[in-house]
Amino acid sequence: MPSSPLISRVHHCRTPLLRPSAALVNQRASFSSLRHFCSSPEIVNETAKDVLDQTVLLNDIFAETERSDEEIKEALDLKNICITHELILGFLQSSITNLDVVRRVFYWVSRNQGEKLSSKSYNWMLGILGSNGVAKDVWEMIALMKSKGYGVSKGAYDRILEKFQTDGLDDDVEKLRNLYSSGSVSCKNNDVGSAPGKLAYGVTELIRREIWGDHVEKQLSDLNVEFSTGLVAKVLGGLQSDTNKAVIFFRWLQESGTFVHDQGTYNTIARILSREDHSQKFWSLCSEMRSKGYELEKETYIHLLQQFIQRKMLKDAVDLYEFSMAGTDKPSTRDCTFLLKKIVVSKELDMELFKRVIRCFTSNGNSLTDAHLSAVIKSLVSVGKLMTEWDPILSAMEEAGYSRSSWGNHELSFELCRHDKSGKLLDNGHYSPRDHGTWHSAIEGYCSSGNMAGACNCFRLMLKKEGVEVAGYGHLLDLLVTTFCTKSTSLRGYDFISEMVNEKGLRPSHPAYKTLISKLLSKLHLKEALATMSMMKAHGYPPSLDLFMNYLSRQGSPEEAVNFTKALTSKKLPATSIYIQLLSQYIAAGRISEAQELLSKCPKYIRNHGDVLNVFCSNQI
Repeated sequence: MPSSPLISRVHHCRTPLLRPSAALVNQRASFSSLRHFCSSPEIVNETAKDVLDQTVLLNDIFAETERSDEEIKEALDLKNICITHELILGFLQSSITNLDVVRRVFYWVSRNQGEKLSSKSYNWMLGILGSNGVAKDVWEMIALMKSKGYGVSKGAYDRILEKFQTDGLDDDVEKLRNLYSSGSVSCKNNDVGSAPGKLAYGVTELIRREIWGDHVEKQLSDLNVEFSTGLVAKVLGGLQSDTNKAVIFFRWLQESGTFVHDQGTYNTIARILSREDHSQKFWSLCSEMRSKGYELEKETYIHLLQQFIQRKMLKDAVDLYEFSMAGTDKPSTRDCTFLLKKIVVSKELDMELFKRVIRCFTSNGNSLTDAHLSAVIKSLVSVGKLMTEWDPILSAMEEAGYSRSSWGNHELSFELCRHDKSGKLLDNGHYSPRDHGTWHSAIEGYCSSGNMAGACNCFRLMLKKEGVEVAGYGHLLDLLVTTFCTKSTSLRGYDFISEMVNEKGLRPSHPAYKTLISKLLSKLHLKEALATMSMMKAHGYPPSLDLFMNYLSRQGSPEEAVNFTKALTSKKLPATSIYIQLLSQYIAAGRISEAQELLSKCPKYIRNHGDVLNVFCSNQI
């Protein structure tokens, strides 16, 4: 095979892009002859510390557009992120970020640590630009790559060409095809020159302009061309917009004995056939390829899966996954998560496809984990299907051997209750928290969505099933009170706390009482605030005098002040100091007439008390 021109086929990489998890290390120890690869840049890496965390952190750092290069370096050091070739590839192959962030990361690395970028890095970036239809940036990137001696991979070429065609960029399509056909003398280590490119272009144009027949076959034979893998791949690539002619040429080479197809040419034609209207031919070719001992290469598999997903061809995507899992070049364990997510967000959930993926995954020695459940839950939430689809999905996973941990139980409980708009999920017995922790998660879920009826109902059910002595209810009471007050439903919060204290014998915390009193007073509900203070005092907490003093002195009537003094103590009258403080605050607030009226309503011994009279005299009243 000649050395690669500018557009070159990229071979399968035997070295994993990302450091493996312990489970994957063990798997490789048992099946050392197998090569695993990741199917899509959208797949989230399960190796949290090595890949997911660093990729997410990298995204967060570069999402802030105002940071200078030095500030970025400091942020990377602070997060203990070391820029490596593998990390950048992993980042480019993920989809947790947007195009602007990808640009900032790539160009920052190229300016500051350019040695960490390879031809592969540039091709991934080029493919991303092409997939987003940014024609100007695509050509600038190709020029930059030529200046560095890098060629354009076949995978990047295909992605760019398809997007240009979809967007109707005819001039760019023609320019790209000419680039593909002509090759590049600027490509590093390219000693072939432009001759193969010109030859491929000539063969492609001959086939394009003629209706296939004996005369075309004769012209091809008369060329006396010695076809190689690279040349055949280039011609097929040039014919990809005319799938039928590409297939006819592929078969003619085979049947005429002109060329014996190898893994490279089989992969090229497989890419071309990955369209809905050629599905039967595609799968027939895959079977033929495997019968000859060939496998789908890494980039081919990624390309095909992406195409199937983008075209909503979920059945073909699952078929592809099963086909690859049955071969020697097995997809990454993370592909299972990727496919499950895509299946559950589809317009109509196909449970048979869902089950096929998990059966294929588990039959190859893998186990479903909480990470799979979490990914599926988040996907269901994103399309508003959690409440209708969670049960059959969870059942299917459990039938495949999945066993929820306490963390999985908590997340499921939280998300179900967070999205239970009716608040009746727990009433009909369709779902019931398994333990104390999941009850907490359920109540927190209701509170997070502001569904206080559901939260209170859930709390009552917890007390009924777990008992009033259940540990940790104080935290939940605090949460419920805070949420009631945040949602400006303090009266409902008061009713609930009264029920829990007077009927269930519960003991809210001092901060919970103070929060509720503060909110009740802000809404002018003095009667309920005083009743709350009485409950608080009964539990041995000191009354929150400042809250009431501030409220009364600013907007309370003298009658309300008197009611406050009566509620403050179980004795006949409160201490003189209370009256002095209250009258002083009225006067300080400039409410002189209200202070005088309050004084007139005080007991005689208070009206005649020297310290009380001094309050008025010192203010020259």
